[in-house]
Amino acid sequence: MDISLRNVFHFGEEVEGYPVRVINEREARAAAGLLALFAGFAFAQGYLTGNFMWERLLILAFTVEFGIRVLVNPQYAPFMILGRLITRNQEVEYVGAPQKRVAWSIGLVIAAFMIWVVFVQANTGLINLIGCSACLLFLAFESAFGICLGCTAYNLLTGKQAQLCPGGACRIKRVEPIQRIKWWQVILVIVFLGILWAIPTYNLWNIQDNVEVTERNFESIDLDSLSY
Repeated sequence: MDISLRNVFHFGEEVEGYPVRVINEREARAAAGLLALFAGFAFAQGYLTGNFMWERLLILAFTVEFGIRVLVNPQYAPFMILGRLITRNQEVEYVGAPQKRVAWSIGLVIAAFMIWVVFVQANTGLINLIGCSACLLFLAFESAFGICLGCTAYNLLTGKQAQLCPGGACRIKRVEPIQRIKWWQVILVIVFLGILWAIPTYNLWNIQDNVEVTERNFESIDLDSLSY
């Protein structure tokens, strides 16, 4: 068994027929989705309850994950392994490893910055919020839409053209008929969003609580009298 350092410390895999090293996009998106769920839970715990333990745990996990991906090998990153396990029965989608490395390097820089903010400065204010929101935004775009925001920086930072982007986004191609958005679809979305805005604004269907419950008045409220 060949266990040389070169086989351990590398980024992406060489696959015959592809001009650059590649990453399986499906497992990368699954890993991003798992991290996004973790980040959303940690963010909610900190915001709603003031318990920042989960956020600190997330930052540590995020740093270790992206440190292994960038500095060692994505195959050894825990969330990438979980992503591979989840998507093992799906068809592989190869994407270029170079732009992924740039994107994940940005994630590692954010993680290192958050280590300094939270563990060194003990900051739970605006900077912490911005850092967590940036992480959640990047993860959500990659997992939900297949859009690697960090990958868009690859062309600017390296002066090269990215190859093998998710969904073939790197190639110039015409929009297929099934991808075209019709005028009535735009109207449907606008109407739908308008209804969602109007329901809480005008308290349609009694969606808002009639009584504001606080610690001071909780004992005095007759719960049976409230309308639902």
